[in-house]
Amino acid sequence: MALRQMKYMGCVAAVMAGGLGAGAPCDGGRHVVRPGDSIQRAVDRARPGDTVVIKPGIYQESVLINKSRLRLVGAGEKTVIKPGGKRAENACGQEGNGICVIGSKGHPLHDVHIRSLTVADFKRNGIWASGTERLTVSGVTSRKNRVWGIATEKSTASLIRDNKVIGNGDSGIFVANTVKEEGGATDTRGTAIFQNLMTDNRIGVTVRRVRNLTVSHNTMTGNCGGAFIVGDESRPRAGALTVRNNEITKNNKYCPANPRLPFIQGSGIVLTGTEEAKVVHNLIRDNAGKSPLSGGVVLFHSFVKALNERNVIGDNEVLGNKPVDLANRDTEGRGNEFHGNKCRTSEPARLC
Repeated sequence: MALRQMKYMGCVAAVMAGGLGAGAPCDGGRHVVRPGDSIQRAVDRARPGDTVVIKPGIYQESVLINKSRLRLVGAGEKTVIKPGGKRAENACGQEGNGICVIGSKGHPLHDVHIRSLTVADFKRNGIWASGTERLTVSGVTSRKNRVWGIATEKSTASLIRDNKVIGNGDSGIFVANTVKEEGGATDTRGTAIFQNLMTDNRIGVTVRRVRNLTVSHNTMTGNCGGAFIVGDESRPRAGALTVRNNEITKNNKYCPANPRLPFIQGSGIVLTGTEEAKVVHNLIRDNAGKSPLSGGVVLFHSFVKALNERNVIGDNEVLGNKPVDLANRDTEGRGNEFHGNKCRTSEPARLC
């Protein structure tokens, strides 16, 4: 047996026996962090391909990941990362985020995995990723962060699945081309937002100025709005994406207006400034409000008057939404199709 293989087997045995201390490196690529230890120190010591295992406990720090092929794995809801400690000295903590995965221009981080932990109460975002490829966030609970629960920009081929995003100040899940720069929609190369629970946020999921992704099999309930698909006049346009097989019900919280949007209440799915999106096979029920954005599925012109064009809203069950189940309020939009939906009310009336 090769020396490296022997060391790896010894490392695994030590981990199984609880013999590794905080951030202790081993050639097998496993680093164990316990309460009172620093997650960041273990991440800094880890090499690409390593796993940082975080034992149950409360960790008051922010974590910055700036290397590829790293796994950050907790013990589910028993592993909690919160602000308030003395370890917010990295850029991630200084900006008010919980966990950051940050690549550089032209050199994206790839194959970073964050799994089975809770991140809560940060003044900005629970998990923030910029410049990544094949990022995976799974089994994470992100709650009561003041802006976004799980957010990505400048990222491709992400997988965001089986997470709980609860009580965040803006979107539970947020995927965008860029946040602070202008530019056309990013081709996400198949990003998937799959089987997440989104509740008590301002908006369950916002997909902004991106293309080529899927939002499927998620549950969105108790938010002000369920799913917002947002574009503008830039090129390439936002769209060419699919929203399917989601359950979007009773998103009836009230959220006040902001500079870009009117107040939000009772919105199931809103498309604004989007082209060639498919909204199919969703269950959208009992979303009720009096906002211009209220209704089951709503087409609405963007705040810069960009139009919705060539979108398909088909084969959805859209019932009990108020003021209507289906609404095309973007009267100048072209080529939008409504067909096969189970609904009772619409504006104009011919959509049902």
